[in-house]
Amino acid sequence: MRVQLEQPSKRRESEFLDAVARSKKLHLNRVAPPDKVEKYQAFLNQIRSPWRVTFFVVLKTGGDLIGVVNIDSMIRGAFQSGYLGYYGFIPYVGSGLMREGLIEVVSRAFHQLKLHRLEANIQPNNERSIALVRSLGFRLEGFSPKYLKVCGRWRDHERWAILAEEWEGSAVS
Repeated sequence: MRVQLEQPSKRRESEFLDAVARSKKLHLNRVAPPDKVEKYQAFLNQIRSPWRVTFFVVLKTGGDLIGVVNIDSMIRGAFQSGYLGYYGFIPYVGSGLMREGLIEVVSRAFHQLKLHRLEANIQPNNERSIALVRSLGFRLEGFSPKYLKVCGRWRDHERWAILAEEWEGSAVS
């Protein structure tokens, strides 16, 4: 593993905001990460909720910030499910480093958090993201028109999901 997971913190604020700025075109209409100091502080406050876990993916050597992965809206009880979200930063896109981070987060979701199901909702034109979840064993479950409001517009999404037993039976886990 070339990466490790880290809890988001105030000490990464400047590096995070620089990464968001240089990745603006990459994120365009797909995600709106915090891009100002006050938004970063709000992000740090928001991730403290009991139904969400958020990680920075960082290089083991050098500690560079690669991206962000979160599991949001975790529902317990009979559902035991959460929504997987992630985004990477330039210049690490396409390097396989976010994939390594996602493998670790999905493993934690099923082993430590004891979730039964993870769902990733991805805009149909985001081919890299679709290829990424497919490589992890997620399967396409359907299409949801105008499913999520992203960057001020309701956008179509494909629903990709994986169950704990599918993860355990995969070569990736």
